Amino acid sequence: MSADPQTSRPDRLPWTARAATYLYPALVALVLVAVWEAVTRAGLVSPLILPSLSSILQTAVAKFPLLMQMSTITASEFVLGFALSVAVGLPLGAMIVYSRPLETAFYPILVAFQIVPKAAVAPIFIVWLGTGLSSKVLIAFAIAFFPVVIDTVVGLRSAQPETIQLLRSMGGSPFQVFWYVRFPNALPAIFGGLKVASTLAVVGAIVGEFVSAEKGLGYLVLVANGELDTRLVFACVLTLTLLGIIFYFIIEIIEKVVVHWHVSARQVETLGGGS
Repeated sequence: MSADPQTSRPDRLPWTARAATYLYPALVALVLVAVWEAVTRAGLVSPLILPSLSSILQTAVAKFPLLMQMSTITASEFVLGFALSVAVGLPLGAMIVYSRPLETAFYPILVAFQIVPKAAVAPIFIVWLGTGLSSKVLIAFAIAFFPVVIDTVVGLRSAQPETIQLLRSMGGSPFQVFWYVRFPNALPAIFGGLKVASTLAVVGAIVGEFVSAEKGLGYLVLVANGELDTRLVFACVLTLTLLGIIFYFIIEIIEKVVVHWHVSARQVETLGGGS
C-alpha cells in the first residue's frame, strides 16, 4: 500500500496548520495590545510612564520623516557591524578548528573579551574612533562576533569522522574535506550564530549611540527622554524593534534557501506534519 504523499513528506503542511503558526502569535499580540490600550485609556497609568499605543502610533506618523532618517543611520551601523562580525568570525572559527596552537592561544582571550561588559569599553572605542559611524560599527561588531565564532567552531567540529575518513581515503584534499563535508555540515549551526549575532548587532549600535552620538535612533531616544516626550521614546523603540525583526527574518529567509535540506529549516512543518 502506497503512502499518502501529504503525510510522507515532512515539509508539507495542511493550510490550517500553516495558518495556526501565524494565527496564535497574532491573537496573543492583539490581546496584549487591547489590554495596553484599555489600561492607558482608563487612566490607570500616567502617560509619562506608559502612553497609549494609539498616541505612540500618532507620534510615529507625525515624526515619520525624522524616524526614517535616524533609522537609516542606525541600520547602517548594525548592518555593517554584523557584516564585520561575519567577515572576522567565520575565518577565525575555521582557524581555531584547524589549528590547535591557535585555539590554545586565542580561545581563552575570546572568552575573556566576551565576558567584559561592552557598555564599559564602548567609551574607549569612542575615544579611539570618535563619535562617527566607525565607532558604532566597532561596538556592534564587538558584541555580535562571539556567537559567530563559537557556532562556526561547533558546526565545523560536528561533521561525522567516518565521512571525513571516507573522503580522505578517496584522495580528498584538506580543502575538499572542508568544502564538501565540514562546511555544509556546519551551515545550520553557523546560521544559528548569525541569527543571534543579528540581534546583538542591533543592541551594539544602540549602545554606541547611547554613549556618544549626534544622530540615530539611540540619540533620538536620549533627546526625547530628556524632553520627557515618552511617546517619541516609545515610537523610537517601536521603530528599532521593527528594524531588528526585519533584519532577523532576512537572515532566516537566507537560511531557509541555503540549508533547505536540513531539518532545522523545516522545524515548523515537521512539528505540525502529524502522522
